[in-house]
Amino acid sequence: MSGILRQKLIIVTGSPCVGKTTVTDKLFTLYENSAFFDGDWAWCVNPFSLDDPRLRNGDKTISFALNNFLDSGFDYVFFSSVVAMYENTRAKILKDITAVGYSVIGFSLTCSEETLIERHRKRGDDNECSFEWLHRKPLEGDYIIKTDGKSAEEIAVEMKAIIDANGAGQAGS
Repeated sequence: MSGILRQKLIIVTGSPCVGKTTVTDKLFTLYENSAFFDGDWAWCVNPFSLDDPRLRNGDKTISFALNNFLDSGFDYVFFSSVVAMYENTRAKILKDITAVGYSVIGFSLTCSEETLIERHRKRGDDNECSFEWLHRKPLEGDYIIKTDGKSAEEIAVEMKAIIDANGAGQAGS
């Protein structure tokens, strides 16, 4: 690649409570000239409802933020979100990014039901723990990272090795 670093957009997805935000925060700090956007920040409203017809407007916020980071010249842009598990949603977010010359590397974090229940409990979430997202098939091309029995730091180091070994990833724009 003639010595020129191609920007990388790293997408981290998985079930709620699997550790996306914690791991991505650790991973992001392992890279200089990097930026991090958590998908939860795109639609932080009160009251929150999955039935809110405006919910998908948050995808535009995600695209804007990721595009802004890429256009600002960050070498690594990290994005964590449950919504990136859905092929159509991920494609729509990526389609609205106008930056060019970046590659995409996707990760799907997973764990056992028992681990998810424990993490859900530790988070103090009063809602019932759902396994819907945990059992969803990861998107083709994503690296699957099992998080059971690993610290966030260990997972981040495992992911860093994959990112560093992955020259191009999937073509962005």
